Amino acid sequence: QVQLVESGGGLVQPGGSLRLSCAASGFTFSNYTMSWYRQAPGKERDLVATITSTKSTNYADSMKGRFTISRDNAKNTVYLQMNSLKPEDTAIYYCKAAFARVYWGRGTQVTVSS
Repeated sequence: QVQLVESGGGLVQPGGSLRLSCAASGFTFSNYTMSWYRQAPGKERDLVATITSTKSTNYADSMKGRFTISRDNAKNTVYLQMNSLKPEDTAIYYCKAAFARVYWGRGTQVTVSS
């Protein structure tokens, strides 16, 4: 059974940091391109960052320099390190796996507020 389980979300003050994790199971993780998306209330789900099977990365412009995506194939886990968080980063953050098929996690809430 395929599972993507996000964790690490929470409430953080502006300027703070969080590290999200997405633990994968049920498929060959190392073959898959992994991505983080986010969806704020009333808005569409947008791409945050992507890391390929060869660990090439890509970021949405507003995240460059603040967010870092990484993966540990031995642990079947992808991470998103988020620094210098802003209130506009508040959203549900989703993990996505894409290769032969596309899988989504259920998301983790990130709230940036003082």
